[in-house]
Amino acid sequence: MLSPELSREVQMQFLRPAQLEARAKAFPVVYVPFGPIEWHGRHLPLGTDALKAHGVLCKTAERFGGVVYPPLFLHDGWGQQHLIPALSALFERLKAMGFRVIVAVSGHNVREMIAMMDAALQPVVADGTVRGVALWEVTLSQGEESNTDHAAKWETSDMLFLYPDRVNLAELGEGEINLDAKPPSGIAGLDPRKHASTQVGARCIELAAEAIGRKAQELLASLPEEYRSFGLEAIEPSRWWIV
Repeated sequence: MLSPELSREVQMQFLRPAQLEARAKAFPVVYVPFGPIEWHGRHLPLGTDALKAHGVLCKTAERFGGVVYPPLFLHDGWGQQHLIPALSALFERLKAMGFRVIVAVSGHNVREMIAMMDAALQPVVADGTVRGVALWEVTLSQGEESNTDHAAKWETSDMLFLYPDRVNLAELGEGEINLDAKPPSGIAGLDPRKHASTQVGARCIELAAEAIGRKAQELLASLPEEYRSFGLEAIEPSRWWIV
């Protein structure tokens, strides 16, 4: 069974220069998770979306290689006229630092998030030396065993798997609750008290991670051969490495 532990060996913020260099040279892919601070029922953390995306991407990197950027807690409602240039600057920096594939993944499953991330990627990939893609965490795996909702069966299951100490289903009580995303519950989907489980979350995340990893492999292989390797000879002070 997939382990819920998220390896620090794939998370950029925990890596020393030589560790990052080794991972980037082996598979020059960087994964960037996104999500807002948002109501997810009374039983889930406010950061569920980004935490979920980050967890999926850590599992992707553990299986396929590459490194995971720290989760970005933001959303399209801040104003895309401001966010798109800022995200393009981040992606440009990751490109300049040697990565060849940028995988941007939102755990906040609204079309506006994907449009924003995709718009930010377009000027970065335009010269053909890098590839990029914007996805929801289940875009490539959506089906009977890997899906999403809002704080209901799927998201609760994901968090039961990744962060069980942050989930408290007792907060929902035992009575009937509305499942139409409206107040007072703010939950949309199947009742998590009846349908959510650690096992459901583990399988959902496993399938999502596998699908994203395969996509990253395809994107890297689609580049001209001279651009499939990490773009720097080394991570060292002569080429100061800052994102």
